[in-house]
Amino acid sequence: MNFDKNLPYSQIGTKKGKPMLPKKLQTLLSQKLQEKRTDGTYKAERIIQGPQGPEISLADASKPVLNFCANNYLGLSNHPAIKEAAQKTLETHGFGMSSVRFICGTQDIHKELEQAVSAFLGTEDTILYTSCFDANGGLFENLLGAEDVIISASLNHASIIDGVRLCKAQRKVFQYDKLNELEECLLGSQTDGLKVVVTDGVFSMEGLLAPLDRIAPLCRKYGAILVVDDSHATGFMGENGRGTAEHCGVQEEVDLFTSTFGKALGGASGGYISGKKECVEWFRNCSRPYLFSNSLAPSLVGGALKALEIIRGEEGDTLRARLHENTRYFREKMMACGFRINESPHPIVPIMLGEATVAAGMAEDLLKEGIYVIGFSYPVVPKGAARIRVQISAAHTREQLDLAITAFERLGKRYGVVEWWSDGVME
Repeated sequence: MNFDKNLPYSQIGTKKGKPMLPKKLQTLLSQKLQEKRTDGTYKAERIIQGPQGPEISLADASKPVLNFCANNYLGLSNHPAIKEAAQKTLETHGFGMSSVRFICGTQDIHKELEQAVSAFLGTEDTILYTSCFDANGGLFENLLGAEDVIISASLNHASIIDGVRLCKAQRKVFQYDKLNELEECLLGSQTDGLKVVVTDGVFSMEGLLAPLDRIAPLCRKYGAILVVDDSHATGFMGENGRGTAEHCGVQEEVDLFTSTFGKALGGASGGYISGKKECVEWFRNCSRPYLFSNSLAPSLVGGALKALEIIRGEEGDTLRARLHENTRYFREKMMACGFRINESPHPIVPIMLGEATVAAGMAEDLLKEGIYVIGFSYPVVPKGAARIRVQISAAHTREQLDLAITAFERLGKRYGVVEWWSDGVME
């Protein structure tokens, strides 16, 4: 390649100082992106001006819109006490650690947060990560070898799938709610190595709960380790908000939990693995995302500590009760309108629409009516199973819920996606 040796390094291989892609790649990407725009699977990002909340301001909207697509389940993302705690920690512990944990990146508050999570969940120890994606990515690789078996639920999150791919263990998949398939996998795993069953507590695209009350006994029976990613349940499912396992009555039977601070626990960032102390100690020494990623920022740690304090107090009880009532109300009203919805007590409410173009078009029209939701389609969900995923928050008022229900009903009729039932027969 001929190039001007006086050009900055960043401009070598460019035309008139502008970076160049190989023509073949540029053409291919342009074609693929156009296909996504045509079939309704293109994912545009909308810019929010201001904090997260039940009502938000978008850069391309003339007035505030009601937000029904955030994981802000308890409404803590802009909680004044959490913001104050984050600001105070910024002053006392600085902006960042510029290091990983085992070199010089561990502060007293990191240990305090790990202890607080363990106390909340009733586990032996906890290890922090920069995200739950990293936690799942760092759990399996150095724990399991070729002689081991990992059995994964069919609807598991991409982070679990990617984490499993990194390890050399034999892999099997069971339909998340078919326990006979899980037992067949366990029976067929005759090995001297470890057997691990991993599942989401709540499957994020479906709003469905894993049947942990039936999975845990099978794990006990066949000597398997049970791992649960509880990202969409921590803080609000179960009597004390401990998650899906508490909801199902098997909190003490889960060996390892992974979860996030980025949803109900303040909505910022950070994740963890919590469970058996021997496993956590191993992860501190061998988990690559932990060993090679900067420590969680101090302000995030301070905010997460305050979020846990809120969740464990009376305010947490009040917020959980309000969230569950909002969820019940919205689900009942939407089903009465004729929408097809999975039965579940969870605040993730997927409105099943089928075609990607319908989901994308209906989401755009809802935004024009002041309701901000997102259409999900392939590859996030299977082809032909496109949907609008509504997420309910404790911060939503009854009036806001009614506005969303009315808009959905009006557009559902326009798009022809509502089903009317009479005596169990669809009309």
